[in-house]
Amino acid sequence: MELKLDLEREYGLVLEGGGAKGAYQIGAWKALKEAGVKIKGVAGASVGSLNGALVCMDDLERAEEIWKNIDYSQVMSVSNETMEALKKKDFKALNLQELITRGFQLVKEGGFDITPLKNLIADVVGDEKKILNSDREFYSITYSVSDRKELVVDVRKGETGTVKDMLLASAYFLAFKNEKLGGKRYMDGGGVNNVPLDVLIDHGYEDIIVIRIYGWGFDKERVVKIPDGIKVYHIAPRQDLGGILEFDKKQARKNLTLGYYDAKRFLYDLAGQIYYIDAPKTEAYYFDKMMSEMEIIKWHWKDLTDSVEEKAPAGYRTYTETLFPKLAAQFKLKEGWDYKDLYLGILEDLAKRLRVKRFRIYTVDELLCEIRRKIHLQGKEDSF
Repeated sequence: MELKLDLEREYGLVLEGGGAKGAYQIGAWKALKEAGVKIKGVAGASVGSLNGALVCMDDLERAEEIWKNIDYSQVMSVSNETMEALKKKDFKALNLQELITRGFQLVKEGGFDITPLKNLIADVVGDEKKILNSDREFYSITYSVSDRKELVVDVRKGETGTVKDMLLASAYFLAFKNEKLGGKRYMDGGGVNNVPLDVLIDHGYEDIIVIRIYGWGFDKERVVKIPDGIKVYHIAPRQDLGGILEFDKKQARKNLTLGYYDAKRFLYDLAGQIYYIDAPKTEAYYFDKMMSEMEIIKWHWKDLTDSVEEKAPAGYRTYTETLFPKLAAQFKLKEGWDYKDLYLGILEDLAKRLRVKRFRIYTVDELLCEIRRKIHLQGKEDSF
């Protein structure tokens, strides 16, 4: 596999806000770090600020530990059992008295008590000198309710003892109880700038990687004009990462894995919509492979191929003009698809139906071999 980024250059990292979805960013950072990508600085909103602190400290091990073991009680003053029951709509398992008490308390206090989040931030930051003295620039986005304006905080230039407050200020989600910090009130930075790409552009960055998690807030990237000479790259999920308040360790671990492999897809220009496939050859090569392996297509889509071949003798034109367009429509390939797209779509559909392991980087031949192995295990080898 060939890396698509120039490792001689330094990159800025934009970390979107999105609460519990933030595990995805740490998985992506792990892949970037393994590849040797140099991170010059970070701009983050909300959970992106928390993860940004970990990136600035270069503490991947701690970041993974936090997200692999996250739960609701580490963020809000609420029991994990109650939140799990609500998520599953298991009303019989709910502690009704606790729910009523917590409901009244939320109304009275103006939101969830986030003392656990404060403790988590304190634990994450630990010795704030690691951030203040970091070689990486770090910008945290928040909104000053008191001053009625967006703030871009250069965390490294803050006074000793203010780092934890600035991270908390960026993460003050609307459902959280809002308390004054340094005499002022703040609101979640994602509400005004959830994808702070403009911050790094304004600070002179020319190569920027944006890690999307599609959280709640104002997507300022949509209105940012990218100056000539600036390259912006994106790492983004193709499936739902769960809710922004779904602080569940099982979901977080899935998101860590997904972020890691999606970043690999970006770094090595891997093909595939579901799987991660190293497929560097030309369209003509994959067309020939598809035609030489027609027995698998006939086995899996027998009704479709039979109906096509009944109308016309089997041959290239029968397939290219009739069968292949029908398969492309079935796979919902984008307009302008080519035979490489179609062949990979066939492999992915087969792999998914046969429950081939998803999180692994395959060559085309490796994926085909695994498909054949699964077919063999199911006793279908005599079908072709």
